[in-house]
Order: sequence, then C-alpha cells, then structure tokens
Amino acid sequence: QVQLVESGGGLVQAGGSLRLSCAASGRTFGSYKMGWFRQAPGKEREFVAAIRNSGSTSYSYYSDSVKGRFTISRDNAKNTVYLQMNSLKPEDTAVYYCAAATVLVGTYDYWGQGTQVTVSS
Repeated sequence: QVQLVESGGGLVQAGGSLRLSCAASGRTFGSYKMGWFRQAPGKEREFVAAIRNSGSTSYSYYSDSVKGRFTISRDNAKNTVYLQMNSLKPEDTAVYYCAAATVLVGTYDYWGQGTQVTVSS
C-alpha cells in the first residue's frame, strides 16, 4: 500500500509561482513513476507532468499546456516529488493530484487526495 499526501496549493495571482509537494510512503519509491494530474471544475482530469527513473537517468514528461512553465522533480531520499509551477495563469486553476505507478509505468495505481490551486487574474 502506498500513501500519497500533497501539499503546497493555495491562491496566487496570475504570473506568480507555487511549488507542490507529494510525500509518498513505500520502500521502493525510487522505482515508481510519479505523475501530477489536475481537474478543473466541470472538466475531466488531465495529465500535467510525470517523472520516471531508468537507472541513473531521470526522464520527465509534460503536457503542452504547461511545458516551459512547470518543472517536475523528485528527491528519492525524501520519498517526495515536486511540481514547480511558474508563470501561472487563471486556466491553471484546478485541484492537483499526485499519482504513483508502482507496477506498470502506464498505470497509476495510487492517488493522493488533491490540493487546490487557484490563480486569480
């Protein structure tokens, strides 16, 4: 069983920055593919960013809507994944969820409870 706890959400003005954190339980965190997703009111949940390790190399992936503004990173010693969000826009307003793919890289099998990010114009 893996538990994920997000933090760092809040209210920020357009153009501002926030850093989300997701603390994970589990003894093999370094082997998990970790992702961030978001869901805005009335919309479906969408992919934001993901990061996975292959040996000593880390690979990151981003949706087109956040590429160049958001950065995903991880600290395996702290069992934590981060999402640095810069140049925030009102359309980034959503509940942000952390997810872990612990068995198959294409399947996220654990999810956090979400943290609200609100960007005012």
